[in-house]
Amino acid sequence: MGLRADTQVALEQHRANGREFMANGVKSFVLDVGEGEPVVMMHGVPASSFLYRKVAAAIAERGLRAVAFDLPGLGFADRPDDFDYSWSGLGEFAGAAVNALDIDSFHLVVHDIGGPVGFELAKSAPERILSLTILNTLIAVDGFKKPWVMRPFGVRVLGELWLATLNRFSLVPLMWAIGVKDRRALSAADIGVYARLLKRDDGGKAFLKVMRGFEPTASKQREYLELLSEADFPVEIVWGKNDPALPIERFGAEAQAAAPDANFTALPGRHFFQEEQPEAIAQRITAAAGASRSQ
Repeated sequence: MGLRADTQVALEQHRANGREFMANGVKSFVLDVGEGEPVVMMHGVPASSFLYRKVAAAIAERGLRAVAFDLPGLGFADRPDDFDYSWSGLGEFAGAAVNALDIDSFHLVVHDIGGPVGFELAKSAPERILSLTILNTLIAVDGFKKPWVMRPFGVRVLGELWLATLNRFSLVPLMWAIGVKDRRALSAADIGVYARLLKRDDGGKAFLKVMRGFEPTASKQREYLELLSEADFPVEIVWGKNDPALPIERFGAEAQAAAPDANFTALPGRHFFQEEQPEAIAQRITAAAGASRSQ
């Protein structure tokens, strides 16, 4: 079976493992497995709920309900032309999504720009957050510069040209260089799924809107730091220590400074270390959930 067929099988398996739902008039897709207290996992770029498929299974095995939904413009979610693809707009959608999925209080997991998006969700209703687990994300966002591999997407024309070169073949070396340290953890077929879910029917135009909707302002940074400093829920920080996109030396240190009382765990792995360390990540999420019950 060739790569193309392998990718199609993996894509359809992912679709079969989840379901569609509507939130604020936008159709999206969710992995929703297990029973118990909900764990809402926010993805970033260029990703989707597919990133959490292994972690979701590991969380469900630990007696929790794992929930990972696609943000508009990514994965199987709709890609409306008139949607607000900023962190604020995506955060508003996330709030509507948890309501549509009948989730009241929940444990929150954030990664990549799912950090700012998740912080938007959390600051709108902090009383609903039972615990927070931070995975390789950005908190001190003021003046944030995108990693080199993502920077072209923020520039008009250049972004369109860079996106046009991305396919299941060209994404393989990038994912092995930036996404995972252990190549055995992510097959070429699964990398093909990332490419398919990035572009889908619109060729990735909505993804470019997400990339151009960043809000790296002083006011956003202040809000996120205040959220963490005033948090009355447990916070875990888990970092893929080999991440070249959001290096632990800077971004991990910033997370520690923002949440000095949080447990900090560094694991072997690059930016998408959910692919490499699903059991270890699920263990730390479960620990945060346990700590919330003991408060």
